[in-house]
Amino acid sequence: MRQSLVDDFLSEEYEEDEDTQKDKYLTFRLGDESFGIEIRYVTEIVSIQKITSVPDLPAFVKGAINLRGQVIPVIDLRLRFGMPPREYDERTCVVITRLEDITVGMVVDMVSEVLVIPPADMSPPPSMSKGGASRFVQGLGRVGDSVKIILTAGKMLRDDEMEAVAGAAGAVAKE
Repeated sequence: MRQSLVDDFLSEEYEEDEDTQKDKYLTFRLGDESFGIEIRYVTEIVSIQKITSVPDLPAFVKGAINLRGQVIPVIDLRLRFGMPPREYDERTCVVITRLEDITVGMVVDMVSEVLVIPPADMSPPPSMSKGGASRFVQGLGRVGDSVKIILTAGKMLRDDEMEAVAGAAGAVAKE
């Protein structure tokens, strides 16, 4: 069943060239909020699976998974954004993304759909103090009567965190 959801979300859309992926966002839920990430960063969506924990990493880095022989570090977006943790269930997914030179899995409560949000329906993120969660937000997308928080994929991890996450994947791969 989960594979058919993956097929629905990423079928032919993902395989098209980058120009046809323009303005397309994979949307997902964390608690009561709806988020989106540019589809060009998404390589796959998988159901939650056993995550091997790695010591001495930030709390939001849950560890790594083995996906068809590839070790992929996993971050929990709820924890990353300072939200309370929740038990994983049958709707919890790992969105596999390519951030710079590393593949990272992002745990989300549930995947919703792929939406086209044209630039005319995007607003800049609200002005907030420097740092904090605002650095993750690319903008706000209006879809009908709702608003989707559009995330900047490349800013999910700082450089030092990126190195730590890459190191975690390497440590698990050696086991």
